[in-house]
Amino acid sequence: MPTVHDWINNPLGVVDGMFAQSHSSPDWEKKVVEYFKEKLKLNDAHAWVPSLNDVPLHYLKPNSLVKFRCMVQDMFDPEFFMGVYEMNDPTSNSKQVKCGKYKDVTECGNSYAGTSQARVVPSTSYVPNRHKRSYEEDDEMDTQSQQMKDVSQGAHSSADSHGNMEPKRQETKAPSQDSSPSHCTSSLDLNFPLPGEKGPACLVKVYENWDSFKLNDMLEVFGILSVDPALSVIADEREASSLLDPTEGMETVEEQRVHSPPASLVPRLHMLHAQPLVHNNPLLPSSALENNGDHLGSVLGELASVRAELLTFFTHVLMGDSLAAEYLILHLISNVYSRRDVLPLGKFTLNLSGCPLSSPYTEHLYNVIQQLVPSSFRLCMSLHNMNNHRMVPRKDYTANRLMSGILQLANNTSLFLDETQLEQGQLDTTGVQNITALGNLISWQKVDYDFNYHQMEFPCNINVLIASEGRSLLPSDCQIHLRPTLNPPNLEEYLSAVQVAQVPSLINKYRIYLSMARALNYTISDEITKAVEEDFVEMRKDDPQSMSAEDLHRLLVVARLLSLSHGQNTLSRDGWMKAKQLEVLRISQTQQQKCLNGNEP
Repeated sequence: MPTVHDWINNPLGVVDGMFAQSHSSPDWEKKVVEYFKEKLKLNDAHAWVPSLNDVPLHYLKPNSLVKFRCMVQDMFDPEFFMGVYEMNDPTSNSKQVKCGKYKDVTECGNSYAGTSQARVVPSTSYVPNRHKRSYEEDDEMDTQSQQMKDVSQGAHSSADSHGNMEPKRQETKAPSQDSSPSHCTSSLDLNFPLPGEKGPACLVKVYENWDSFKLNDMLEVFGILSVDPALSVIADEREASSLLDPTEGMETVEEQRVHSPPASLVPRLHMLHAQPLVHNNPLLPSSALENNGDHLGSVLGELASVRAELLTFFTHVLMGDSLAAEYLILHLISNVYSRRDVLPLGKFTLNLSGCPLSSPYTEHLYNVIQQLVPSSFRLCMSLHNMNNHRMVPRKDYTANRLMSGILQLANNTSLFLDETQLEQGQLDTTGVQNITALGNLISWQKVDYDFNYHQMEFPCNINVLIASEGRSLLPSDCQIHLRPTLNPPNLEEYLSAVQVAQVPSLINKYRIYLSMARALNYTISDEITKAVEEDFVEMRKDDPQSMSAEDLHRLLVVARLLSLSHGQNTLSRDGWMKAKQLEVLRISQTQQQKCLNGNEP
């Protein structure tokens, strides 16, 4: 009888067993998927499954069940695989029906295939040395849809001297410009969006409901790990044959390198089940925020006290400016909760102007934010970076892949734009395009991917904070000018001391608070809506220019975020008045700075 963990250690055995019992039934494949889904629903069962994000690949057992938290970075063309095939059994001189699903290489009685693949059992003494957010550095993956499979009548094969049969792919044709075959590590480009990224990459093969996955989706994938060495041999043979005879394959050399990297570096994962990630905060269970009313209701009271502590912390980081600290909290819990036509509702891009240039203040400020949010990136807007970085993803038709760009980010990523690094000089064509892309991201929460012959619009949900000396050259939803009340003799030492004073348990409270506040449901009653409308009319009575429709929209966003930051999922009259007071103070502080500068735009 199978043990309780056989479905993790030997999932292919489970699949083969169910196939042998009912492969003639048309729904046997659904039963396989349902079996693993039910197993994962058991108490903490998902925690038993090893993670590609946390455990080095060489510690994982080949053909075992693993999980992978990731962002869908690219989608390759469909490929054929042998769903059912026949093979000769030399011992009984009879034919056997085999299942080829969830496998990269078929089993055709080759003794080498049975003896050469190491079955590594993960070490019991191994403890992952996890980073603070080991999976949150925008872990990337390519999703390879397997939309077509061979039926039993069309997938017959008999054992031969080579044993393995290579699955067929549906390919796209593109002209080849490079004929130098190479699969060495130094030339392997994992195509991560962010510079310096070192997270794990994986090719995920999807069998069912492939059209439900979209580019940039965040997923937790459960699947069968495939690191068969034969994959690299097959890729090398295909590349060599295509060089000798171009008619042997439809792929270009570049496409073969991209789509068939060494399995030891980019493992394959045959998906059994995947669930979208509602959030990517490792301190919260994946289902913690799905039922807002029940789960979050129990912690609403604590949110207010944590908020007070976080406000004090931010006030120290912002050198005594408690008003700027208020707006920083509102910014960090902002979220695009809906879209009305082209307008993204809920976004709150903050321009923090007045940042000192005499010290690396913005770097320290980013380090604070990086500690508190699951995923973030700091973009130094130097002239060199603006003119040389690729911000927008671009389609490479030669290699048949999407060349990633910095703005291909997972939802709720905090993007820190450091405008204090921008010096005088000339933006070239690339620089202008990058500035335009940043503006579109901020204003419309979308990125237009470059497909050469056309652009394709991809909506996003990115929190953008712009740190600048004066008013930013980029658009923003709200500008607040930093007004320090503290003047420490050594700013760097002061900021370092402020961060060290926050114990890890308190930092974790801040992290949970920000995710919880962002996820709260929010409503406005008819009574409050009517009161807001009347107040708007009253404010415009004496001076119609004092309150525009845009000002009202920003005020409503501030009121919403202020309520959520206090753990309140509906707007009260008191909350509305506090939001108005905050905006009056912010506008006054910004106007005073304009008067001091004189030439401030």
